[in-house]
Amino acid sequence: MQPLNKQGTVLLDLEGKRLLLKSHVCLRKGVLELLCCLKQSKEHEAVLSIDTKAYVVHAGLLALGAEPGGPVQFEPEFKPASGQRIDIFVNWTDAKGQPHRVPAQDWVRYVTLRFYAEKLPKLPEEIKLTGQLDEMRYDPKEQELIWYGPMSEETKKKFLGMSKDKAYRECIEKFFQRSQSRQMQANWVFSGSGYYVDEQTKEKFYRAEDGDLICVANFGSATLDVAARSGNGAEELLFEAWTERIPEVGTPVVIELVPVKGEKPAEKPKESEKPKESEKLKTTPK
Repeated sequence: MQPLNKQGTVLLDLEGKRLLLKSHVCLRKGVLELLCCLKQSKEHEAVLSIDTKAYVVHAGLLALGAEPGGPVQFEPEFKPASGQRIDIFVNWTDAKGQPHRVPAQDWVRYVTLRFYAEKLPKLPEEIKLTGQLDEMRYDPKEQELIWYGPMSEETKKKFLGMSKDKAYRECIEKFFQRSQSRQMQANWVFSGSGYYVDEQTKEKFYRAEDGDLICVANFGSATLDVAARSGNGAEELLFEAWTERIPEVGTPVVIELVPVKGEKPAEKPKESEKPKESEKLKTTPK
């Protein structure tokens, strides 16, 4: 294991053909932009944080023979980030001393803490709604039934028991199906961030040094990005932390980056990875 920085947080394992990053859990609940950010940058939007410069991780991947590609493009048409596929694993030890190693995707799921809306021309007369934020609501102007967050089996049965109206019951079933946890399937690629030049000093800067090390939202400055459309604005973010699977805040975690030889992402995202119109966030409560 060869340390690549003075902090000893980035370790090159040439024999094992992997790069190890010593990080810690900084967030367990909330909508995500990153799997891992740089220290004191975007800890409110990332599961993990690491004390290093981003270019060190870039250099470590190059030393393993990984080929950087290019950042995400949105205009004139969307093209996902490209580059060598990098498999990512997270390693930690629980409170009982039991070691764990899982794919990093296990810690990321599609957003459930959001509003869901289904068209319903008329609310059945027997349904009485309070209109409170934590309850189901009906918007007569838009003719929409609205629900927030994941719906449990018990809650589904409660709402189904309120009416036999077919259209209403279909809405409840859709709320239940759409709000269940679904793990992120996209892979990460070595997009490579890139550089910009300060107009005044003419100095060259690695763009990911603002914090965008391992992203789950599409950023052109990412060292590693997901090879699929995932948005980059507050209303477009698709992923959140899978709280129940993530250890306590402060837990040391070793991130394992393993370049996958001979495999690069397709130029266009798979249909299954494209966000459906109904999957876009309508609003996110503060």
